[in-house]
Amino acid sequence: MALDDLINGLPAYAKDLKLNFSTLVRQNTELTPQQLWGTVVSTAIATRNPDLTAATIEEAAKVLSPVALDAAKAAAAIMGMNNIYYRFHHLTENEKYATLPARLRMNVLRTHNVDHVDFELWCLAVSAVNACGKCVSSHENVVRQKGMTEEVVNAAIRVTSIVHAIGVVLDSEKASPTPAA
Repeated sequence: MALDDLINGLPAYAKDLKLNFSTLVRQNTELTPQQLWGTVVSTAIATRNPDLTAATIEEAAKVLSPVALDAAKAAAAIMGMNNIYYRFHHLTENEKYATLPARLRMNVLRTHNVDHVDFELWCLAVSAVNACGKCVSSHENVVRQKGMTEEVVNAAIRVTSIVHAIGVVLDSEKASPTPAA
């Protein structure tokens, strides 16, 4: 299903999401097209909603290069792992875990072949979805050190929140089908 069809098919109670998607994604002027669509893709993957993920990847392929599309997918993949690992460190009171080696391969953090700040922004967006405070703080620091403004970061996180909420609505609609008349 096309992304616009998916968005337009949202129930009436999600009208704000439709409006926000239109203004903050379709009419976005704060992010580059690569930053925007990489954020949308990585966030859609993080929602774990297969319909939203498929529609988003299809739409983003019209804007992103194949390398950038793969990098956005890679950001979602690596942060899916890192967010669990580092969120555990944040949540446990046992400080010893922070002294132990991660021993997790993270080569893609260096081999993604897109602008480094864009990749870090996508990692930040996925970390926000996955509620990993350590990763949010780390990636926000990196993008800010590389010159990204708070306004641009905020724009990406707004997009992230919209895409995530759309995934939540799509999941809830599948879980509670409309009653027969």
